Amino acid sequence: MEANTHLEISAELVGQPVELGPGRAIVELKTRPEMRADHLGLIHGGFTFGLADYAAMLAVNEANIVLGGAETKFLAPVRLGETMVAEAHVTEKEGKRFVVHCSVSVTTSRKVFEGTFTCFSLGRHILESISRESAEK
Repeated sequence: MEANTHLEISAELVGQPVELGPGRAIVELKTRPEMRADHLGLIHGGFTFGLADYAAMLAVNEANIVLGGAETKFLAPVRLGETMVAEAHVTEKEGKRFVVHCSVSVTTSRKVFEGTFTCFSLGRHILESISRESAEK
């Protein structure tokens, strides 16, 4: 199965898809020195969230999917040198709304993040929608 969304996103910043299937995705992100928050090698949580968000988008895998909301828990720190693995699966679909559960672990199988993402499949790209609304005003 191929990705249908986020086609130009950087694998170095949000991860590399490892497995894609109907309603599910596994994405891996190797931590990099640029992700450090301090001299001890703590990885900023924004990279963990970005990985989980990307995995959620890929689990839905529709071209114009956007994030509407998220309920998340950071469970443990991530250190430079660790590889994070996000596993996402669609738990609910109602019309254009998808609910996706995602957990992130490091390669030692220690869970570091868990979240529920509410995503929406739009008829066209969100920036095109905003541009059209602005032009109509």
